[in-house]
Amino acid sequence: MVRPLRIQYEGALYHITCRGNEKRDIFKDDPDRVRFLEILRHSVDTYQVILYCYVLMGNHYHLMVETPLGNISEFMRHFNITYTSYYNRRHDRVGHLYQGRYKGILIDKEGYLTIVSRYIHLNPIRLKSAMDWSASKKEKYLKEYLWSSLVGYINEGKRLPFVNYGLVLADYGGDNPKGKAHYWREIRRDIAGELHIKDKVIGQSIIGGDGFIRWVRVNFAREGDDRERPPLKEILKYTSKDAILQVISDETGKGVKEILSEKGVLRQMAMELLYKYGGLKGVDIGEMMGLDYSTVSQGRKRFRERLKRDEGVRRLMGRIEWDLSRIKI
Repeated sequence: MVRPLRIQYEGALYHITCRGNEKRDIFKDDPDRVRFLEILRHSVDTYQVILYCYVLMGNHYHLMVETPLGNISEFMRHFNITYTSYYNRRHDRVGHLYQGRYKGILIDKEGYLTIVSRYIHLNPIRLKSAMDWSASKKEKYLKEYLWSSLVGYINEGKRLPFVNYGLVLADYGGDNPKGKAHYWREIRRDIAGELHIKDKVIGQSIIGGDGFIRWVRVNFAREGDDRERPPLKEILKYTSKDAILQVISDETGKGVKEILSEKGVLRQMAMELLYKYGGLKGVDIGEMMGLDYSTVSQGRKRFRERLKRDEGVRRLMGRIEWDLSRIKI
């Protein structure tokens, strides 16, 4: 069975998620959440990990951590086992608490640290029950949500000593009243704009620019056992969505916005290329184009049918695929 990719190196930054087995809750009450944070504090200290943000949800949690010692696997093994042991003892249960191993997405620190931090902090209002809330109600809920590091980002009096707030806030003017206010303004904009990062994740394991992907390829292409290599190959074979759309634009003379928004063969072609060469799922492509998953699926199907009968479309597709094959990332 193929395992999720595990790339470890000194200074690596990760978005970590872990979900309850069979999507069941991993917290029954606030004492569980308090103990979870106590164990997190101890684990961060023991393994010298830097914690930038966290969110505790009902059946899963999110962390953003940096590993100066390159020890994410050791840290997560200790942390998850310790909390599982506590939870099982307290609630008189046995067996797995989590659904398989944790999911760790490697982050390009230079370009995506602050974006991922905001994405994590928005999770409490991504519940189905909050979808129809007004913007003001969502803002109030986030400000009052106790089990998130966001409260420490906007209110210094509610900070936890084992969370590093300064590096993220440095991009917003610093760890000062101005920086905290700026960060909160960006969160408010994200509430209205519905910040997403799924379409930026390559191969389900890494988020970053082309230079970062290239660096990972050069330094880690031969790492990991056979069970972990398939996801790495998946990362390396994909081209960034921006590069794909730019090639289509260059070959057709159409702007990227026009390609994504106008009905017709070019949008269908973009759907197919983003799926085939960008590694994006139908739902991610739909989010980019303002469409639902079924429309994307039908669009790709119609394009493949047209490709069989339209010589001009086949020639255009061939030129684009040739251009994409020459892009090295």
